[in-house]
Amino acid sequence: MNDRTTGDRTGEPSGPVAPDARLDGVTRAFVAHRNLLFTVAYEMLGSAADAEDVLQETWLRWVGVDPGTVRDQRAYLVRIATRQALSHLRALGRRKESYVGPWLPEPLLTSPDVAEDVELADSVSMAMLLVLETLAPTERAVFVLREVFDLGYDEIAEAVGRSRDAVRQIAHRARAHVAARRPRGVASAAEARRTVEAFRQAVETGDLGRLLDVLAPDVVLLTDGGGVVRAALTPVVGADRVAEVLGRIGAALSLRPAQVNGDPALIVRLDGEIDTVLALRVDDGLVTGLYAVRNPEKLSYLDRETTLRR
Repeated sequence: MNDRTTGDRTGEPSGPVAPDARLDGVTRAFVAHRNLLFTVAYEMLGSAADAEDVLQETWLRWVGVDPGTVRDQRAYLVRIATRQALSHLRALGRRKESYVGPWLPEPLLTSPDVAEDVELADSVSMAMLLVLETLAPTERAVFVLREVFDLGYDEIAEAVGRSRDAVRQIAHRARAHVAARRPRGVASAAEARRTVEAFRQAVETGDLGRLLDVLAPDVVLLTDGGGVVRAALTPVVGADRVAEVLGRIGAALSLRPAQVNGDPALIVRLDGEIDTVLALRVDDGLVTGLYAVRNPEKLSYLDRETTLRR
């Protein structure tokens, strides 16, 4: 299995930890795989806050396990985390049914090395996570564990509570479903930086002509306000319409480049507070997709992350 992670989250698990030798070993095992567990949960849920809840629940179950009965600690922890994530995923599905406007994944700061790992960056990108949203919960879990983390069918079967043959069929179905909807093409890091910088300057200066030059004719803007803050309730399609919306950002807002979900992004602040996280998809030197997360509930985790990194 690939030990892929989306950040540098280490540190002690939350929850009570008693000072005995057995528990020290349990804690070390959990901390050693914490980044991996977070990434598995996040890719299944598209929510950093819910992924942290999964980690807490995984820890509480793991601390009650007799280490002597566990042959493969990593596989065992992934199994616990997967089952907890599936439970959250089904609850999230019910919440999304009444969600106001487009639903976007909760933005997650990612380090530069993630952006250079093309396969991992693609798996956590806004565009890819939206494709995964079209899968049923078990299909999503199987796809993530198999295609992203390269788990064997036997391990996945234990994690999702299905037979090995059933998991193989689910994996095949999910792979075909994702392949038909997977975003095409990935810009080089240098090309993405150039395009994003030109985009940022055009927005900050209000230069409509320069903005139109960098937007693809069929560019799509999705804005997630969750019914809490102002946001478009349907996708905004086309360079002219998107440029009109972006033209309202104004000089009062500051735009700082960042790496979010493996994509180039801009963190938009108003009076020092995060107002919007705008992730960009770049193809052939043009911005083809814009994902604007404005729901304050979805910005709180990233706000804490940026505060810690200052």
